[in-house]
Amino acid sequence: MTPSPTPAGDPRPVAADRVRQVVVTVSEIACVLGTLVGVGVFGTRVPESSGGSLAADATLLAPAGTAFSIWSVIYLGLFAYTVWQWLPSRAAAARARATGWLAAASMLLNAGWLLVTQQGWIWLSVGVIVALVLVLGLLVQRLAELPGPGGRLDQLVVDGTFGLYLGWVAVATAANVAAALVASGARQEGRGAEWIGVAVVLALAAVLAWIQRRVGGRWAVAAASAWGLSWIAVGRGLDEPRALILAGAAALAAVLVVVATALARGRAPAPGTAPHAVRRQEQGAVPASAGHRAR
Repeated sequence: MTPSPTPAGDPRPVAADRVRQVVVTVSEIACVLGTLVGVGVFGTRVPESSGGSLAADATLLAPAGTAFSIWSVIYLGLFAYTVWQWLPSRAAAARARATGWLAAASMLLNAGWLLVTQQGWIWLSVGVIVALVLVLGLLVQRLAELPGPGGRLDQLVVDGTFGLYLGWVAVATAANVAAALVASGARQEGRGAEWIGVAVVLALAAVLAWIQRRVGGRWAVAAASAWGLSWIAVGRGLDEPRALILAGAAALAAVLVVVATALARGRAPAPGTAPHAVRRQEQGAVPASAGHRAR
């Protein structure tokens, strides 16, 4: 049964909405606790965990240390999202319903990754971060399928937060896989390893370009991924292990992501009219009304 609309035209919250709000809030608390472990308040700092495999100078694909400051923005955004979804006008909103459970899953996976790395389970951490990037990719795709942006607050708190989150975690996934391989004995000395790194960052740029085509080109995704790739370039150009060819390739990959985003925005169909969105509309999963595309 469809809940009756409020005077403003939004549906009234039902029990499932309240359960989702509570789960998101509990997940945010778990994420904060996991973060306190990761920064060393309750445990070992991430760069020093897993035998130092995740340090900024541990592998060819590790971004320089400054890159990780983006987490402060993402964590602030996740807190803002948790508050946002409790607003009376957002409790039963389509954007809250489409993203809430996936947002909660991303927070729990984030906390899980931090706890796994504390135990030194580096390959398990790869599995967790791959799951995280898939969840975030699905969340951002759902935002692209919705027919309207929901206002500037929604664009900042929802689209901005999860766009940054996805873009950064995509780069972090490549770095995490490299850390696991090196921890398992893979060599990273010599030109051969450096050219493999070049192939990886260019392949990552291609994957991000494909993602941007799927979601209509989102500047938040581009900003975070270009940020991460640029700091790989800085790390390999100025820090050890030094790899100047890889540094140049990472810088090029950052530029390619931005260009691909601009092209994706120019070719993007109206919200709710992309083939995968139309299929959802026919199934009743997405309202068919038109609106301006959210970013």
